[in-house]
Formats: sequence, structure tokens, C-alpha cells
Amino acid sequence: MNRITGRFPAGTFTPSPKRAPTGALLASQTKLESKLIWRHGEQMLLTMIIPLAMLVGFTLVPVLDDPDPISRVFPMVLAVATMSAGFTGQAIAVGFDRRYGALKRIGASALPKWGIIVGKAGAVAIMVTAQFIIFSLVALALGFTAPVTGFLLAFAITILGTFTFTAMGLLMGGTLGAELILALANLIWFVMLGAATFVAVGPDLPVAAEAALTLVPSVALTESLRIAFDGGLAWYPLVVLVAWGLACTAAASRFFRFEAKGD
Repeated sequence: MNRITGRFPAGTFTPSPKRAPTGALLASQTKLESKLIWRHGEQMLLTMIIPLAMLVGFTLVPVLDDPDPISRVFPMVLAVATMSAGFTGQAIAVGFDRRYGALKRIGASALPKWGIIVGKAGAVAIMVTAQFIIFSLVALALGFTAPVTGFLLAFAITILGTFTFTAMGLLMGGTLGAELILALANLIWFVMLGAATFVAVGPDLPVAAEAALTLVPSVALTESLRIAFDGGLAWYPLVVLVAWGLACTAAASRFFRFEAKGD
């Protein structure tokens, strides 16, 4: 302020709007998506409650003819939880966001469209990390044992599975109608849940049948995690996971639409 005139220099209060840094935008969007996930009751049921019930139930209830059932159950539960967070949750959320125009409105903001996808993927990664920590603590309390390197390797594979299932969820959520997604996503979830459970706790299968079932991504993740906790790598299931992830990412990049038909 000029002490003589009592006035501020010209331009002192001129607005200077500018776009926030990309990192800040992505962090804000990821935080928003994370809050939406944690506040959604159905997603909590699929991603936390059902997997925890499976972990405790299959371990404590004597339904498996195995002296150490948790060594088979825990990897399967992690795979189911990852599938629920990445595939089912995102497919349904994105589908209804498109239907009600939420994605279109966010796309009109300073956040680039790819940033919306990154924010959703980041929120899923946060959810899956929380799942891994919580389920690992419960599994340890139930008697599960594995070396630290096994847990680290399993976590890395869980993140790979998150990429695969999130790509699948975004592909479905970004291409189909909301009502169809609601039915189809839940149907596919049950099919993949059944396949993973059958391979994990069912009878031993012929090599050819097991190899065929491993083409199902939930089975591939289950088998990868089971071997990882022993400190090894199951290359065939890992290749299946990567192939599904890359294929769905390529398809989503080509066919994903931020607006539902008719908008």
C-alpha cells in the first residue's frame, strides 16, 4: 500500500486463476475415489466382509480334509478380495457413474480423462493394500506361517492382480449399460469365486484340467499367491494374469466411453 495515497498498486487484487499441478489433481481425485469406496456398503460386503468370513470359516470349521487348511485358504481369499475390489466394485461404480453423468461432469473439470482412470486405480490400490494388511494379520492369528520374503512377493503379485482386475472392471464399466453391468459383474464374480474356491480347496485335479482352469484370472492369482508365500514364482499363472491385464487395458483404451449411450 502506498502510504501517501493510501492505495494498493494496480493489479494487486487482480484474479490469477491457474490450473493446479497434475500431481495435486491426481492426489485429490484418488482421495475422493477412496472415500467413495469405503462409504459404499455393497463394496465393503464384497471386499471385506465376505472374504474375512471365508478366511475364518474355512479355517476354523472342519470342512476341509487338511491339517493346515489356512495355507490353501488364505491365498484364495486374497485373490477373491482383490477381484472384488478391482473388478466387481469398479465395473458397477463406473457403469452407474456413466449412467448418471458423473464421469462426464468430472471430465469437464481441469482433471484430464486419463486422470480419472488413474484416480480410480489408485483408490483400488489403496483398498487392496488395506485388505492385504488386515487379512494377513487375521491369517497370522489363525496360524498361517510364511517368510517375510513370501509376504513381500505375495504383495507384489497382489498389486499385479489389482492391475488385471481393475482393467477388467473398467472395460466392462466403460462399455456396457448400468443394468447389464450390475447383473453380469455379479454373475462373473460368482463364477470366478467358484473356480478359485474349487481349485484352492477342492480335490486334486489332472494337470490338463488345472492348466485349463488357471486361464481364469481368479485361479491364476490364487495359484500365484500360493506359490509366492512359499518364496517361489508360478510363471504360467503370472503370464495369464499379465495377458488378461494387457488385453483388457488395450480394449478399455479403445472402447471406454465416459458417457452412456443417449447422453
